[in-house]
Amino acid sequence: MATLPLDHDKVADCRHLARGIAANVQQYIDGHTTVAVERTVLRLLGVDGTGEHGAPLANLLVETLHKAGVLGKGAAWWMGRCFRLGMDSPTTMALELPRLLAAGDRGVPPLSAEDEQALQDDVAALARDAVEELGRRREHRKALRRSLGIGPDPQKYIIVATGNIHEDAVQARAAAQAGAQIIAVIRSTAQSLLDYVPQGATTEGFGGTYATQENFRIMREALDDESRKLGRYIQLTNYSSGLCMPEIAYMAAHERLDMLLNDSMYGILFRDINMRRTFIDQYFSRRIVAHAGIIINTGEDNYLTTADAVDKGHTVLTSQFINEALAHLAGMKDSQLGLGHAHEIDPWLEDSWLLELAMAQLVRQVFPAHPIKFMPPTKHMTGDIFWSHVYDAMFNLATVATRQSIQLAGVMTEAMHTPLMMDRYAAIKSVNYIFNAARHLGEEIEFKRGGIIDQRARLVLDRAHAELQHVSRAGLMDAIGEGVFADTRRKLDGGKGHDGVVQRDAGYFNPFLSLLTPAAEPY
Repeated sequence: MATLPLDHDKVADCRHLARGIAANVQQYIDGHTTVAVERTVLRLLGVDGTGEHGAPLANLLVETLHKAGVLGKGAAWWMGRCFRLGMDSPTTMALELPRLLAAGDRGVPPLSAEDEQALQDDVAALARDAVEELGRRREHRKALRRSLGIGPDPQKYIIVATGNIHEDAVQARAAAQAGAQIIAVIRSTAQSLLDYVPQGATTEGFGGTYATQENFRIMREALDDESRKLGRYIQLTNYSSGLCMPEIAYMAAHERLDMLLNDSMYGILFRDINMRRTFIDQYFSRRIVAHAGIIINTGEDNYLTTADAVDKGHTVLTSQFINEALAHLAGMKDSQLGLGHAHEIDPWLEDSWLLELAMAQLVRQVFPAHPIKFMPPTKHMTGDIFWSHVYDAMFNLATVATRQSIQLAGVMTEAMHTPLMMDRYAAIKSVNYIFNAARHLGEEIEFKRGGIIDQRARLVLDRAHAELQHVSRAGLMDAIGEGVFADTRRKLDGGKGHDGVVQRDAGYFNPFLSLLTPAAEPY
């Protein structure tokens, strides 16, 4: 492929700075937990179903512990303690635990050192079983991927979002038949702000379909069936973000999803979720994802919807370095890091396509081992579907020329309504044509030294390096407060979910922190 003459020492220093930034955040993470992390621990240990008023049992138990001020010990410890108090089911725990906690030592008497160790050993055995089950499911997915194959890069990623999981399955099959390699089920509007995960299959959702474990199972089953019919494996994507980030990561791992939208800062910047809550949650979610061998898609493409893509293009690269460093701390491999970027420069700017090509090539070269995800134009789309189709076609050409790994296909009517099946078919047909017609374009061209593309790439890298130096001095959380990313400012103690952050006790117990080891071979 054609390459740009990048300053490799500068790229290496960017990574060094990002590692330091991430390490400072990790110090905070290591001393804290959240209600979402503890709910995930309970789900991993087998707590499922709902209780009073349809509330998930995991929520009811964690809320009880949090209100009593004892969650810092860890939900896993309390589950073991409940077993020793004679409670044999999560339903019984949800009913009895509030009364026992209110009684203090009379309800929950202290344990001897021997009993404490026995409690932890019992729960750790359950945890090992849970982690081994996730490993078996990972290996089952791996076997299907290898036996059927997933097709060449760039992989064609398409969205379905009807609100009804059963209709989503029909549309997903149609998209796969048209050539899509990855199906993403868009989440219902504002689900990221729910501090619980709905139970069961859902047939109503605005702007998308609820992310639930049953919905994941239904879609995976449909795509497995379609994969066998087509003779190629169809990958499935959903969203592990918002206030239930680690819980959804567990559900996705259990139901054999291939990819998850999972970003370290998206919820902070675009959903006003507290930054401390988000950083803690993303770490545990990524521990699960690392073990499950799932590819994540990060959300840097969103930065260019609120900030100018020319002036602030470097913030995408800055964030990608930081997302990479945080993911590495959670045990994720480069082959799992689908770092995101987008085609969002004003299309009426002279040589805008050359500037887009420069950014795409820069990201591809800086992260050569990563399954980079390239997002289509959205900010400047209009109701003129014929022009929009051409605009998407130019994006398709940039994708294949720079050999991106994953391409979300742009659909001409997305600026107007939820696309119809025929709209999606037209989008995939355009992608198929351009990917085939220009398959080896990147091997046939060279970039002019000192030209527009070369200069733009150098400028973005220089600015990203300078910004990483600033973030390193200020600290990531303070930098977010300054509005460094996406021209959006957030407060350290502000945003949704801050009351769900808990300092760990000295005796905090979470067996999964040692058991969730990275997959030796994700795929």
